[in-house]
Amino acid sequence: MMTVLTAADGHELDCWMASAQGDRRGGLVIVQEIFGITDQLKGVADRYAALGYDVAIPALFDRHEKGAVIPFDEAPRGRDMMLASDLDQTMMDIDAAVGALAARGGKVGVIGFCWGGGLAIRSAQVLDVACAVSFYGTRLPQYLDKPLKAPVLAHFGAQDDHVPPEMRAEAQAALPEMEVHLYEAGHAFANDARPSYVADAAAMAHDRTEAFLAKHLA
Repeated sequence: MMTVLTAADGHELDCWMASAQGDRRGGLVIVQEIFGITDQLKGVADRYAALGYDVAIPALFDRHEKGAVIPFDEAPRGRDMMLASDLDQTMMDIDAAVGALAARGGKVGVIGFCWGGGLAIRSAQVLDVACAVSFYGTRLPQYLDKPLKAPVLAHFGAQDDHVPPEMRAEAQAALPEMEVHLYEAGHAFANDARPSYVADAAAMAHDRTEAFLAKHLA
């Protein structure tokens, strides 16, 4: 269901919440791609809620356009809003979701995809989270100025033209404790609503993510 959160600067933003099923194992913030809170991302939330996590997806575009959900074939529109976003404000919005889940008790982790994948790494640097998972995180050079305060698992496609090998190498050199896995795939290989989807790679990445979360959020 959709709820409203308030960030530290008073900004109010929508947040999609999926409640844990069965025995609760903690909280999980899912950080969006450049498309907003899509039905595909809600499906990811349901996947992890079924594993026992309370899940929150903050609407990071609400500072620009309330309720913006961008069709996958209109990526330039979403990219423009991403580029117009202030990193500190975006982190405040993610932190509002972290706080909402932490208030329910237990540890909180972060998973991000694409733009959100980079923001997941940032979350492990500046927010009070237990761990973070980055799926094909982009814009990595801007997140290499601070050390990690929490464990990070990163998944990348070997053929991802958004994250070329030299960018991955720079990130691994700056954040050597980050656990990195490469897959025979391109960008957005875990998004099952896009042609870029690679089922085997996505399944393996989610299996590794589930084990990582179970270890660090238990």
